[in-house]
Amino acid sequence: MIDLYYWPTPNGWKATIMLEECELEYNVIPVDIGGGDQFKPEFLRISPNNRMPAIVDHAPEDGGEPISVFESGAILEYLAAKEGKFLPAEPRERVRVMQWVHWQMANLGPMMGNANHFKNYAKNIADDPTQLEYGAKRFVGEVDRLCGVMDAQLSVNEYLAGADYTIADMITWPWAFLVSRVISEEVWESFPNVKRWAYQLRGRPALERGYRVGSDLGKRKLTDEEERKRRDLLFNQTNDKVRAAREAAVRASS
Repeated sequence: MIDLYYWPTPNGWKATIMLEECELEYNVIPVDIGGGDQFKPEFLRISPNNRMPAIVDHAPEDGGEPISVFESGAILEYLAAKEGKFLPAEPRERVRVMQWVHWQMANLGPMMGNANHFKNYAKNIADDPTQLEYGAKRFVGEVDRLCGVMDAQLSVNEYLAGADYTIADMITWPWAFLVSRVISEEVWESFPNVKRWAYQLRGRPALERGYRVGSDLGKRKLTDEEERKRRDLLFNQTNDKVRAAREAAVRASS
């Protein structure tokens, strides 16, 4: 059995999609990132970067003590290696896949997150919305460039790393599929190969199940005070703020 520490976000979906594709049994443990669950001591022991998703595998290959893994890329690589699925054994093919996995982790995910923040979220909380213009332009432009990279790759390949569906596709799809919602429908329509690939993957039953996991979480409407605390937890974090949140979580659990 695998414990999955999870909240329904693009990064969380990567793990649920992989678990569903591998047909593995798993137990979802919600990590309410707006409520501060990521700072609880029990979670920090397995995810020291106070980010989800994270997993604990209670049946590792070596038969020893449970293994915990944090970071979505590491989780998918770990599960692929353990299950012998969605990651080629042949070294050259494996490299083709892993370079696109790291491309997503270093590029598309962070750039999409920043674009969404400056374009859609921060305008509702900024004292001077004009201060957001540069950030929005910078990150939306970078997402546009990255979509061009994907579109060129997918113009000559069915999947990101070649002819086969792999963890490179699973890890990239959750962010790529949100381009029309986060950036614009116009940008989405200008990359037909990305659109073809995204809807092709959406037709996979396991991917759809993974995408729907926990869809009812986080639906409660927050009070103004709760929304303020949520912003403090999610944005503008510093070492001092994180340390204070961790210490508060330790006091609450003692």
